[in-house]
Parts: sequence; structure tokens; C-alpha cells
Amino acid sequence: MNDKTPRAAVDEARAASTPGLPRRLQTAEGAERRVGVELEMIGLSLEEISAIVAEHLGLEISEDGRYERLLAGDDAGDWAVELDFSLLQRLGREKRDAEVLLDELRNSAEDILKRLADPVVPLEVVSPPLPMSRLHEVEGLIDKLRQAGARGTSDGLSYAFSMQFNPEVPDVEADTLRAYLQAFLCLYPWLYVRADINLTRRLTTYIDPFPIAYVRKVIATDYRPGLAELIDDYLEDNPTRNRALDLLPLFLHLDEARVRAVTHDPLIKPRPALHYRLPDCEIHLPEWGFHLAWNDWLEVEALADDPERLAGCCEAYLAFLSQPLKRWLGHWENQVEAHWLSGSKV
Repeated sequence: MNDKTPRAAVDEARAASTPGLPRRLQTAEGAERRVGVELEMIGLSLEEISAIVAEHLGLEISEDGRYERLLAGDDAGDWAVELDFSLLQRLGREKRDAEVLLDELRNSAEDILKRLADPVVPLEVVSPPLPMSRLHEVEGLIDKLRQAGARGTSDGLSYAFSMQFNPEVPDVEADTLRAYLQAFLCLYPWLYVRADINLTRRLTTYIDPFPIAYVRKVIATDYRPGLAELIDDYLEDNPTRNRALDLLPLFLHLDEARVRAVTHDPLIKPRPALHYRLPDCEIHLPEWGFHLAWNDWLEVEALADDPERLAGCCEAYLAFLSQPLKRWLGHWENQVEAHWLSGSKV
């Protein structure tokens, strides 16, 4: 007989150091779902990180400017290693000619920017969309980068480095996307506590919470929008990438005109995936790994895939939010652990 609590089961999954798999592993077309991973770090050079990634995965390195490397040879697509500074990336793609005065001035400005960026701007490893069954390879890559000296968020007061991932949705039906959004909103306070976000990142706007009025609207029992209404409601309250779960890339993929009517941010790129931005990258810590945030994310997957439990959780969370004293003094994350994790009895 299994008498483990839901919290104990989740903690056990975390301790396993192995990324789990969602119950819905295939897309509507029958292909294995994919997930892209982004890791930000400092402590190693562009060349060192690129060499480690290439050796780990058997890839070939090519230059794409002075601050970007492309790594080819993976059936899933190209990997990238780059300085997370778009201005320097653009400058780095331009050919230098020190004999031309304007280019000499531009080169000097670029060098100054690079020196200023080195202590605080991370290098980023960006994977292609990987089949979810390959996520253990990301775990192995993290181990090798750690052993080589990669450093993460808590290693410096000014660091605000993240690990982000982009799980492909199993289908793009409005009800499916609504269920994912509801599940995330209900579990967000629990995920936030579990993520133990570094103070520096908490002080930024990169992972702002969803507005409470929007949360209430979405978790209401009668919220059953079509796709256009779902996108419009999201854009009305969240016309920004700065959310812990960013749906703009997914909505841009589904309805570019609707999204571009509200935001022209060039950093929003279309893809059939959710963009989870919450976790820190603590790559220097031996106990840290991709599986920690990923296995917690699987609770969102499980709740979204369980209509009865999701409806009960939405109803309970809406009641919690409707009581100001409970909202300010209560701890919804404790109720999540007691009642709404996979394995809980509704």
C-alpha cells in the first residue's frame, strides 16, 4: 500500500535527479512532444561553453559573429551559445575595419560594452526543441558545465540568471490551452515557493505575476472561451513577455495578426509552446538540476489533464482569492500541497 503524501511523492521525484514525463507525451499528430531549454550562466567563456556542449552532444561549432556560436549536427536542430545582450550580438555580426574612423569608434564602443557586460551579463545555452524523452541529456550537460566552473544566480548579488523551458502543447484547442492556463494560475503560488527565486530576480519585472483580476476571470467556473476570446483576454491584461508563464509566443503562432495588433516586441517569436520563465539557474550548486523545476512543472501538466480535479482546484482557489484576510494572511501553497497535487484525493 502506498501511503506517501502528495508532497512526499513530489519531493521523491525531485530527489531522483531524473526528468519525468507528462501523461500526454504525444501531440495531436502523434509525434512526441518537444521542449526547448535555455540556461543562463557566467564563469566560462563563449568558447569553453561551446566546446562542452559540442563534446557532450557530438556537434560541430560555427561562428555567427563575435558573441554567438551555432552548434550543428543534432537531429532536433541547431543549438546556440550566445551572450545574452542583443546590442552586442548585433555589433558582433558586423565586420570590423580598424582603418576606417567610424568603424574604429564603433569598435571602441563595442569593446567598452563588452567589458561592462562581462561581470553581469550571462552567456546562454539554447537548445532546439528536444523530444521530451531526451531531457536527461540536458541534465548531463548541466553536470559537465558545473564541473567546468559555470556559475549561477546565487553566486553573485547582481546576477539574475534564469533557466527557461518551452514545452510544446499537446494540441492547440481552446479548451486545452485554457486548462493549462488555469492549472498554472492555480499552482503558481506553490511553484513560486518551490522555485525559491533569488532576490535579484524577484526585484526585476521579468517574472511579474498575473494580475489578480485576470486570475479571477480565468479560473471562474463558467470561463470557457473560444480561441479568439482566450487570446484577446490574455492580451488585454498581459501585453508583455514579463510573466512567469508567457503565452505570447504560442498565441503569435496561432494568430499573428491578433497579437501584433497589440504588441510589436521583436523578441516575441512564434512557436507552438508555452514559455516557462520562472526558475533560477543555480548551475554551480551540486544539488541543482533541470529536473527540479521540470518535475514541479509536471504538476501543471497533470492538473491540466484532469478536468474534475482542475475544476475543484479552480473553485477552491477562487474562494480563497475572494476572502481578503485569507488572501493576505493565508498560504494557498499549503492547500495545494494538501489537496491539489497529483495523487491527492479531491
